[in-house]
Formats: sequence, C-alpha cells, structure tokens
Amino acid sequence: MEKILIIEDDVKIAELIHSYIEKYGYKGKIVKDFEQVLTEFKEFDPHLVLLDINLPTFDGYFWCRQIRTVSTCPIVFLSARGGDMDQVMALENGGDDYITKPFHYEVVMAKIRSHMRRVYGEYAPKTVERTVELAGLVLYLERLEVSFCGKEATLTKKEADLLEMFLSGYPRVMSRNKILETLWDDLAYVDDNTVSVNMTRLRKKLLEIGIIDAIETVRGAGYRINPTWKIEP
Repeated sequence: MEKILIIEDDVKIAELIHSYIEKYGYKGKIVKDFEQVLTEFKEFDPHLVLLDINLPTFDGYFWCRQIRTVSTCPIVFLSARGGDMDQVMALENGGDDYITKPFHYEVVMAKIRSHMRRVYGEYAPKTVERTVELAGLVLYLERLEVSFCGKEATLTKKEADLLEMFLSGYPRVMSRNKILETLWDDLAYVDDNTVSVNMTRLRKKLLEIGIIDAIETVRGAGYRINPTWKIEP
C-alpha cells in the first residue's frame, strides 16, 4: 500500500485529507511533532508528502530541503499563499507541485494519483536501479541507502557520494584532496576538517548496519575501504 505523509498544522484540514487518502486506498499519517518532521519522515518512509508552508518552528521550505537530503519522493506543497514567488520558492527548495488553499479535495487526490503514476506506476521510467557492491555491501544510489546482511541505513547525498567513491575505487587510497575535489565544487568555503566530519558520519552509518572499521585511515595518504568486514557482535 502506498503511503502518504501529511505535514499540516491545521488539524481539521489534516484530518480531512487523511480521511480522503484512506478512502482512496492509500495509507496516511499526520505529523504531530513539528520539531521532529524529518524523524517522522524516516520512520514512516512515505511514497509522497503533502507539505504546508506555514508550520510551527520551521517552515515547509526548510523541511522540504531536509527531506531532500534523504529522499527523492514527490513533495506536494499545500498553502494559503497564492503568490507566484511562493510557488517558485516551493519548487526551488525541492518541491514537485503546489496547490493553493482553499482547494477541492478531489483536486488533491488527482494530483496525488498523477505523481504516483509518474514515479511508481505506469508512467515511471523503466530503468534498472543503479547500485555499487563490494563484498556483500550494497549501495543503492537512487534510494540513498546502504545495506549489508539484511540491515539497511539511510545516507545523505554526500555520504552516498563518498561511499560510492570508496566502493568504486577499491583498492585505491583516496586522498583528502581527492575527496574534497570530488564532493565539493567550490572549495573556497570548505576546510580540511570537513573531510574528517563526513568520514565520521559515514563510519557511523556503516556501524548502524553492523560493520566496524569499514574505512581505514592510511597514514600520510588518505582513506581506503577495507572489505574484510569486522562485524559488530
């Protein structure tokens, strides 16, 4: 069953949308904690998001950007703001569509069905998912996920790019300069500590799926992935 996450602080509107999508055979969930939107997104793992702009604490543009660090699922903005620039901002921040309030619920459902067909259904591109694999460790590039022995972890785009570099380049050692040049187009605002921070984050993600010391530091040279995996007990 396809899942839809509703990020809307107007309780009445959120509940009406929820009843409509369930009526049409989708599984819906309404976000309750607007400071933990990304956490709820990851836990629910929806196929599509309905996202309001005016939200407590952080606006919909912010949460759209956060979701885009972990997913490419369709995001449809719902907002009382009808200005052209509001719609431009929504699309520029990663949204796929924009519906102005007040709206007819059948229009919302038509938009949902359209995006579902485009991304997952009859109109979806029939392409083979790109993966990179080394010794049982599989990186799913489009999904931004990594798996090993049945365990999975979600990556950010930078983490996925970094892991792809190590998996594709094995057994070569990747220097810190090579990593910086590959992952960042503009080095003017990136310092050397950025590599260390991203390496730490990637190692933690690999630890989530049970692999210890997956990436070794080669003194004076850089980093290299070590496929003789040490498994967490």
